[in-house]
This record gives sequence, structure tokens and C-alpha cells, in this order.
Amino acid sequence: MKNMPKSHSADAFDKRKLGASEEFVRKASRKREKALDENLGLQTISIRLQKSLIDNLKELASEDGIGYQPYIRQILMRHVRHEKAKRGKHVRIAR
Repeated sequence: MKNMPKSHSADAFDKRKLGASEEFVRKASRKREKALDENLGLQTISIRLQKSLIDNLKELASEDGIGYQPYIRQILMRHVRHEKAKRGKHVRIAR
């Protein structure tokens, strides 16, 4: 990994020994965030969900070691693939 001291390995990063604390986090610029969304084909939406549902999603996502928004994307992707396959339709979703 770029700029990583030689004493540290990618394995330490994967095991959350490095880079998991908030001291290593910084907000991306709007320009960079927009470019990332564009490259990944992401679009911001607004949806109202029950607080208890969000809490449960956050808990499950945390157990899987990911954020709740990527977790929700995974759930929706699985559902769409399942429903499209059930209906004999091709799934056109960029990853």
C-alpha cells in the first residue's frame, strides 16, 4: 500500500489493525465524491425508513464488517437479481 511503513503489511490493514480508527478518516472533496459516484454509477436518493429498521440494518451490516448503506445496496441487488431471474429477465446493473 502506498505510503505504508515497511513494518506494516496489507494483512494488518485487512485485519483492521491499521486504518480503522477515525484519526485516519477524512471527508472527500465534493469533486472527488462526484467523480467516484459517476465512475461507480451511483446516484443519491432519499428514502424514509423506520428508525428501528435502520438500527437493525446497521447492526447486521456491522456484523458483516461493512457500512449500512453498502449493506442496503447488497440487499437490493440480491432482491433485484432474484426477481429478474424469476421473471426470466436479464439483470442490467453495473457493479
